[in-house]
Amino acid sequence: MRYFDVKGMTCDHCARAVTTAIQAQDPQAQVTVELAAGKVGVQSALATEQVLALIQQEGYAAQAR
Repeated sequence: MRYFDVKGMTCDHCARAVTTAIQAQDPQAQVTVELAAGKVGVQSALATEQVLALIQQEGYAAQAR
């Protein structure tokens, strides 16, 4: 599991948008979102840079932990 710090996520819609974007590229990906902590955990075959790009495309500032 890789973790990312994500700024700007405030609600369940935000969590779904990030999860859906990642799973659209890797349907087997496991994604956990902790809104209060601003943290996203991803278990995926995608490279870290790909996951970051997908999160950023949804409009959130993100960096790998």
